[in-house]
Amino acid sequence: MILIIETICLCLAFWGICYLATGTDEKNLKSLSSYPDEIQSMVKANPALGLQVKTVSPVTSFLANQLLYGILLLILCFFIRKDGFLPNFLNVLVMGEILNAFDFFVMDLLWWRHSKRVRFSGTENQPELYRDPKKHLISFTKGIAMFFIVAVIDGWILSLL
Repeated sequence: MILIIETICLCLAFWGICYLATGTDEKNLKSLSSYPDEIQSMVKANPALGLQVKTVSPVTSFLANQLLYGILLLILCFFIRKDGFLPNFLNVLVMGEILNAFDFFVMDLLWWRHSKRVRFSGTENQPELYRDPKKHLISFTKGIAMFFIVAVIDGWILSLL
């Protein structure tokens, strides 16, 4: 039961953070790599925004997310840890994969693709540019692998405590 409550709270907190991290061009630039390629090209070609674009390698991004979620899920699952690797691994895996599915289905496919909050100036009236789910599907797939690795590492650490 605590696992379910923690997971719901984690998803709601994640949505809140994502909501607060959008709404202006400057805020939206921080997650530019998750936008469709056509939007990325338009933003990079924009004289006002193009100079503000910062790129991070996909490997660096993956490892940074793995570290962030590894620590976060380790802390959350510390309070529900059990003896042995398998129950801890499963708790972390369930929490991580539910967060990943929530991000994909609720955040990306329902909210993000239809929200004007994530649109860049000059594209507010072109919702079709934001509807391509390809980037979101790729992130979801990477998330499956990332949360599996996090679950292995955190499950092992929790079993030692």
